[in-house]
Parts: sequence; C-alpha cells; structure tokens
Amino acid sequence: MNVVIHASEEAVTQCAYGFVRDRMNRRHYRVLGLPTGSTPLRLYRALVEGYRRGEVDFAEVQTFNLDEYLGLPPDHPQSYRHFMQTNLFSHVNIRPSHVHFLSGLPHDIEDECEAYERAIKERGGLKLQILGIGRDGHIGFNEPTSSLASRTREKTLTRQTIEDNRRFFEKDEEVPRWALTMGVGTIMEAREILLLATGRAKADAVAAMIEGPVTAMCTASALQMHPRVTVMIDDAAAAKLNHDDYYRWMSENDCQMAGYLEACKQRQAARGQTAKAP
Repeated sequence: MNVVIHASEEAVTQCAYGFVRDRMNRRHYRVLGLPTGSTPLRLYRALVEGYRRGEVDFAEVQTFNLDEYLGLPPDHPQSYRHFMQTNLFSHVNIRPSHVHFLSGLPHDIEDECEAYERAIKERGGLKLQILGIGRDGHIGFNEPTSSLASRTREKTLTRQTIEDNRRFFEKDEEVPRWALTMGVGTIMEAREILLLATGRAKADAVAAMIEGPVTAMCTASALQMHPRVTVMIDDAAAAKLNHDDYYRWMSENDCQMAGYLEACKQRQAARGQTAKAP
C-alpha cells in the first residue's frame, strides 16, 4: 500500500487529478470504477477542468459506479446517478452508453446485481477503482461485518451511515436504509485502486485501514491485500497514523527513485545514439 500524505485537501485533489489523468491517457486504463461523496467531488471538478483544457478525454472511457440507494429513481436529487450526471458526466464527452449504474428501482435485485458483475467482466474488468472511505472504515456500502469476498449485492445501511446521510433529505423517513453496492471482492479485482480521504473525521478509519488488522469490521482494511493500492490523504486524515513519518519518507524516496530511473533511461538512450553513430 502506497500512502501519500499532503498538507491540504487541495493538494490531495491536485495529486489525485494527476494520478487519474495519467491512467486515463493509457489505453488499457479506460474502465473506471467511480465513487460519490465530498472528496471525490473535488476530484471530479478537477477532471472537468482538465477536460476543458484538453488534458483528459472521456470518449473511450467506460464507468461503473460503486453503489446506489434502493428506492430512488435516477433523476432523484439525492440519487448517486443524479450526483454523477450533475458533477461529472454532463460536463465531459463520455458516451451515455458507456455509463454503467446499478438501478435504484430494479425489477429483480439478484438479477440486477448479477448483470452488473457480468457487464464489468465483459469489459475486461475495472482498471482503476477510485474509492472514498466511511467514518467506520467502509468502502462502497460494504458496512462493518460485510464479507471480504462479497460480490455486488443489496446491503442494509448502518445507523451511522443513515445518520451521516440524513442532512441530504428533508424528512427522516426519506433517508434510504438499503443500497446496492459492489462487493469487497468485486472491488479487489480492480487492476489498481486509488483511495482518497481528507479531514479529521476520517482519521480513525484511515488508521484502521492502513495499520489495523484485516477485518470485516473495517472493510477498507482488505485493501492491505491488494498489490496496487495508492492512498492519498491530508494531514488531518493522517493524524492517528503511527508510522506517518515513514510514509512521508517513502514518498520522498519514491520521487527520487523516479528521477533516478528517468536519468538511467536518458543515459541508455544516449549510449544507443552513440553506438549508432558512424
């Protein structure tokens, strides 16, 4: 797990944008798993700005969102489908047929979830899965006690998640209590994962994810078992890490290593040109 700590939310956003832009410009990274939430929202705004500058192109990108509330139609102001359309899809050149979403009003829940899994596999699997993290360490709507081998399915939300979401709805009875979500096992099959977290409220969850045991009580801890995970956090979210000095040291050395490797490539290229000279 590569842990990158920045001084501010803005620095996290800019670093995450550069990371995603780099992957999107690689042909084999065109299938993205996307989350919702305040931290991803800042990334989406950066991607929209990057698209307007001509730095990213969504024409060949396919997206699969992590989850959706059960009971909300796609045009409901608080549906995740509406969130994505408003904050990203309507501002870039993604094809409507390339946007994949779990239905909040499925005819059959089991069929809906199985079809979603098939659609991901038919497109070669998720190449980059972007994640946020809940205050209790959940990813997607994989609440504590979720199986770490779970697939896309229905989940009952915890009281804390419902309470966290209450501010978005006018009446208590309108707050969804169930959702469809990619499973932890589904997420873990992505080629690469980028998780973003900012703010002191996420510090406990971040510490449990990175330095705690792998446990179903913190589903994000399963990411310790993935070979290619990058966690980008700000100082506030890193506040309860025991080894933050090492993560900062590692990041500094990774930058130096990148410079070293680039210098090696340039020397090799120069030697090749010298060898070809008459």
